[in-house]
Amino acid sequence: MNRFRQLDDDRFHDHCGVMGVFGDAEAAKFAYLGLYALQHRGQESAGIVAGDGSELRAHKGMGLVEEIFTPEAIAALPGAAAIGHTRYSTAGDTSLVNAQPIVIDCNKGKLALAHNGNLTNAGELRRRLEHRGSIFQTTSDTEVIVHLVARSNARNLPAAMADALNQVEGAYSIVLLTRDELYAVRDPRGFRPLALARRGEAWMVASETCAFDLLDAEYLREIEPGEMLRISRSGLDVVRYAPEKPHQYCIFEHVYFARPDSTVFGRTVNTSRDMLGRLLAREHPAAADIVVPVPDSGVPAAIGYAHESGIPFRMALIRNHYIGRTFIEPVQAIRDFGVKLKLNPVRGMLEGQRVVLVDDSIVRGTTSRKIVRMVREAGAREVHLRISCPPTVSPCYYGVDTPTREELIASRHTVEEIRDFIGADSLGYLSLDGMRRAVGDNERRFCTACYTGVYPTELVQLEVAAQRQQ
Repeated sequence: MNRFRQLDDDRFHDHCGVMGVFGDAEAAKFAYLGLYALQHRGQESAGIVAGDGSELRAHKGMGLVEEIFTPEAIAALPGAAAIGHTRYSTAGDTSLVNAQPIVIDCNKGKLALAHNGNLTNAGELRRRLEHRGSIFQTTSDTEVIVHLVARSNARNLPAAMADALNQVEGAYSIVLLTRDELYAVRDPRGFRPLALARRGEAWMVASETCAFDLLDAEYLREIEPGEMLRISRSGLDVVRYAPEKPHQYCIFEHVYFARPDSTVFGRTVNTSRDMLGRLLAREHPAAADIVVPVPDSGVPAAIGYAHESGIPFRMALIRNHYIGRTFIEPVQAIRDFGVKLKLNPVRGMLEGQRVVLVDDSIVRGTTSRKIVRMVREAGAREVHLRISCPPTVSPCYYGVDTPTREELIASRHTVEEIRDFIGADSLGYLSLDGMRRAVGDNERRFCTACYTGVYPTELVQLEVAAQRQQ
């Protein structure tokens, strides 16, 4: 008799991706294709809302973009404007009610809003709003923004949005659609990316530039932290809705989240990851025969490591891309079942070899341990694990789904203790200075809280300090 089991996924999870199109009769189709390119940022649910100048129509569902948007679903979304969202829950339950964009009809008109990020004061704001009579339909922090906009006394929508957003703290890149306008907003610290492009007469915004590449759109620039873009038939207006704050770009976008073919925070991701690997090779050389990435996210750094070290690069672990979250497993348990579903070693490349295994991060350590064991069982003589970022010691509060501090192996163990647990012959992490150098962070504009435990927003810093005193 077979049984179902949930895959034990010991990884950081991509947060969300947003997409917006204005000024093209096939807006919903372009939003759909853009979400396809942004699928790596969230795989739980997706949605598109389209506007034809008089009405907003929505289609949302659980699962992948290709599963949700049939030709019939796209045909039911007419209009020259659309926004889309693909979600992995960082705040709120995993259910269809939390799928975005959120659509409301209020005193500001009919609105649809989608959000990438996490509000650090959402709980406090939600309690205050409920006390004043607001009724929430979801558990997502995104709905807090919607209620703040609806309750604002400001006379017009841009002013209401500014009023609402100046009450929230944390990370947000937002696309908002009305019957005849598209808004794109980025938080004053710029935690999460948001970019602007043009395709003919149409304007487009997206979490990553790889969406524009698919659509043959011309990437123009990043939307700046603290900017609100208002796009209408009259063109594009730019408003600075909030005072400028020190930039805090999420450095993990360059380490892991963003696609290598994207430009994020003004720098190509592949350039950063290649340099992460090169600096890792300088800081932690190894006497080895081959460099092997843990695919897919470890590939660019492994290429950089191989180039810098002169050790041959080999794709000796093959990833199965066609797996979901739940599997039928034999009653007679297979050791390391979940990892074996995802990865399979090429024995002919590994037998008798001293291997440098390159990955982007270690979370709990359980998956790394299984991969090292798999490589050894395939015949590797030595396994030297190299990680293209520093040890992750603290959770993220700005839109990345991370385990608690207690669950992060590096928060309570030394590098040598982690090496012993994982079973590698050696273990080397890239230094914090090396990571900053690799991503071009000369001005300390990046948030590195997950590696330092020092958070850029006061509310989180106070909360974390209180927890440590308990």
